[in-house]
Amino acid sequence: MRHLRLAGAAAAAGLAWGHFEAGWVRLETLPCPLPGLRPELDGLRIAHLSDFHLGVPSRGSVAVERAVEWVEQRQPDLTLISGDLLSRPGGEERLRALMPRLPNCFAVLGNHDYNASRDPFSQSAAVEDLGPATLLADDARTIELRGRRVQIVGVDPRSFRRRLQRPERLADPDADLRILLCHFPDIVDRIPEGVFDLVLSGHLHAGQICVPWPGGRLRLAHIRWTYIRGLYHRPAGTLHLSAGLGTTFVPFRFLARPEATELVLESA
Repeated sequence: MRHLRLAGAAAAAGLAWGHFEAGWVRLETLPCPLPGLRPELDGLRIAHLSDFHLGVPSRGSVAVERAVEWVEQRQPDLTLISGDLLSRPGGEERLRALMPRLPNCFAVLGNHDYNASRDPFSQSAAVEDLGPATLLADDARTIELRGRRVQIVGVDPRSFRRRLQRPERLADPDADLRILLCHFPDIVDRIPEGVFDLVLSGHLHAGQICVPWPGGRLRLAHIRWTYIRGLYHRPAGTLHLSAGLGTTFVPFRFLARPEATELVLESA
């Protein structure tokens, strides 16, 4: 009986921690070296957010609110969001209230926005516009920053899952900085070398539920993925993979804190 009480107490403590961690957002400024970066773009600041999953009960919504507040205060040159904005239609009103607070914002959708997942609590909630933010779906925009042309290309998650995406066809060879925005990080292994300078993705939540393991952590979700979170320098470009802000399946995170990141570009 004593063992059962101890097990129950441990389980309750674990759930309490997972509930707390789901809202304990990491706000990080990260140097991001890029080969061949134009001198005028050195120090350019890009806020990268991902995986809001608004619309389901979770302390992830607290993490989203804190992240947006942080970005709003810092006023980066660009704000880029790499998908999974909504898990249910009920989160759309809150999402639309947050978007105007994010400076110079561009976004793509993810698989959860279209309910293309195994999450039983998710419902299709894809939006067609995010004004004043710009929503990209297999298209691109070019803007001027610091006197240089910066192109943002966005991948539609539906074409990605059907392997129909060809974002390299949208890339402008005359742009001074080319950024690819795609919910799925393995896009970096599908695009030709040298087409994009920076690739921003989410999707994996850094595993969301992890347990200590000899030499690191065992991720109970997405266990086979090569990329987990952070910066990866690959032939096709530099990938930044965000741990995201919200949760799926269960409203908990273990050893996989939500995060918002400000990338500071510098010449490699």
